[in-house]
Amino acid sequence: MERKNAEGLNYWLYTPDEAAPGKPLVVFLHGAGERGSDPEKLFAISLPKWLRDGRWQPDAYVLCPQCPEGLDWNAQVQRLKALIDREVEALQCDRDRISITGLSMGGFGTWAMGIHYPRFFSAIAPVCGGGLSWRCPNLKEVPVWAFHGARDSTVPLRNSIEMVDAVNRAGGNARLTIFHTVEHNSWDEAYGTTTVLDWLLEQKRNSPDRFKGDTQ
Repeated sequence: MERKNAEGLNYWLYTPDEAAPGKPLVVFLHGAGERGSDPEKLFAISLPKWLRDGRWQPDAYVLCPQCPEGLDWNAQVQRLKALIDREVEALQCDRDRISITGLSMGGFGTWAMGIHYPRFFSAIAPVCGGGLSWRCPNLKEVPVWAFHGARDSTVPLRNSIEMVDAVNRAGGNARLTIFHTVEHNSWDEAYGTTTVLDWLLEQKRNSPDRFKGDTQ
């Protein structure tokens, strides 16, 4: 795990044991509580913590940027895209296997990044997020697997329902997994009890079977 700063963003980069050109890249966007100038805050919960603890050891690069204090990911899409482009070039990642996921504020950011750059990502997996559903037709060619807790009082479940329904009405392929007894922290269930992390790595941009994978 390597600490860096570029494009005005602090970030941590997970490097697989067998680092080599042609590996996939997963981008992870944290929630509001991890904003700031101290990258150690990234390891409070979820995927960065799992990566550092060895719980998740993908054969892929994982980019974990940190949003500055007082801002949100929706206002950082251009800066974030520039950071991703920089790392993809430096690491020589497989440009057909670049996916993005995030939770809460990062779930909103995941939707926003997919909507802004639908031809760039191989798949998106927003967790307890939401966004501008009228822009979701942009995602009709992007595999989407969203997650939400039914008892979420911070970000209501209807946010994810509206986004997923809008993608599907446009002819896309979006799925929503609802955890019926879970409140806001649906990321524990999403990342810990489903196959979404493997699914992200399986998706390939422009592939005829780009929706493959177990999403049950």
